[in-house]
Amino acid sequence: MAMSPRLRKLALTAHVTVSVGWFGAVAVFLALAVTGLTAQDALTVRSVYVTLGVTGSYVIVPLCFASLATGVVCSLGTTWGLLRYCWVTVKLAITVLATGALLLHMPPISHIADAAAAPDWTAGALTGLRAQLVVQSVAALVVLLVATALSTYKPQGRTRYGQRRLLRTP
Repeated sequence: MAMSPRLRKLALTAHVTVSVGWFGAVAVFLALAVTGLTAQDALTVRSVYVTLGVTGSYVIVPLCFASLATGVVCSLGTTWGLLRYCWVTVKLAITVLATGALLLHMPPISHIADAAAAPDWTAGALTGLRAQLVVQSVAALVVLLVATALSTYKPQGRTRYGQRRLLRTP
């Protein structure tokens, strides 16, 4: 089902906006995670990890789901289709996997945020998890950059489904 040009532009604007927001929120998350790992002041470290919990739950997760939903809407409402072109299919797979990875990593983020809010928190607590948050944030940015590159360059190539559909179209 093709969308009208006005509706297509609205859907694309929504998709680009939430996707850029997702990328920006992860970049801020990375900056905070690095600060939390390297800062010497216990109050700063505590504040960072409480903030990361809020940012993950109330900014990154909703933007992630919004990006997935608007991407599906955009692809279904345009000639690109959801599974017709390899770049769209790969971008969908990347987004679904990134969403799953994010949901798997939210419990440790919540754990460190809760631990940082507790009165017995020390600046050296959970060092391994703190380093893990930095590494995972960098990985998330790389994945989001790959998805952005796919959207920008749109490499040629149809999926098998797209090739069959092309042959059936009069």
